[in-house]
Amino acid sequence: MTDAAKDKTLQHSSVQDELSKPARSQWREIWVQFKSHRGALFGGCLFMFIVLGVVVGPFVYWNDAKFVPTGRDFITLRDMRPIYHALWDPSAKMDWAYPLGTDNLGRDMLARLMFGGRVSLAVGMAAMILALILGSLIGVLAGYFKKLDGLLMRMTDLFLALPLLPMILVAAVLFRESLSKSIGPEGGIFVLIVCLIGITSWMPTARIVRGDVLAIKEREFVLAARSIGTKPGSIISRHILPNVLSPIMVSATLGIATAIITESALSFLGFGFPPDFPTWGRLLNDAVDRMTLFPERVLWPGILISLTVLSVNYLGDGLRDALDPRIRGR
Repeated sequence: MTDAAKDKTLQHSSVQDELSKPARSQWREIWVQFKSHRGALFGGCLFMFIVLGVVVGPFVYWNDAKFVPTGRDFITLRDMRPIYHALWDPSAKMDWAYPLGTDNLGRDMLARLMFGGRVSLAVGMAAMILALILGSLIGVLAGYFKKLDGLLMRMTDLFLALPLLPMILVAAVLFRESLSKSIGPEGGIFVLIVCLIGITSWMPTARIVRGDVLAIKEREFVLAARSIGTKPGSIISRHILPNVLSPIMVSATLGIATAIITESALSFLGFGFPPDFPTWGRLLNDAVDRMTLFPERVLWPGILISLTVLSVNYLGDGLRDALDPRIRGR
């Protein structure tokens, strides 16, 4: 047998082997691509660890985040240092019952970090969902209906041109009292912050979704569905939305990071939750006055905010590569 015939036989057998292998589903392909992205795996594991810590931690840890000691206990428990402080100052006031020490009111710092993380992540998730719904709706309508494109995109440009943080601060001052009276101090501020962040952060999602819809609506399967009289609502739900799922999910992960940073900034500036209701931004605000004496009180909330945002960004980067069929497999 000649060399050419042998090569042809080998090629034929390799093709048969490939055809004989069971076809992998699309979600399996996405998972394989996602696993190959080390940064995304690191970000996903770190984000899950933080979520489990702030959700399960307050049920397992023995100290109450809102408990303020009184009397002699107040003098004994206030301003405790973390236990690792013994490495360079064994004489510092420490207690193994308070691993990360206490603040100037005797409240446990580890308990407040876990409880505050739960609030910050809840605000980030809720605001992200609201921004995602608004951005996807406006993006799909602007991309599919040509008559609405100009109006909706000019409105998007208007929101992008506004100074968002000062506007959020003004709205927080105007509406926080009325919402606190009707819903309660914590519930009213939660609803207010979620609505303010969600309403002011939908614009990037709308622009991304609009661009993808403009390209997808000219594809053959959409034109075929339109030619047989399929209604626009059915075309959008069955053909358009499934194909813009990738940018929507990536925008969702990045939206969580933006919402957490915005909530932390509001709480740090004193426009967030009440002082006795801890969030990571509120912990930073409380620690600023005594930062030189107790730097760990600023360090730990800042580290948790940074790690959460970093993990979410890595996760979004990996999801973008895994969900985009043009990048998948590179």
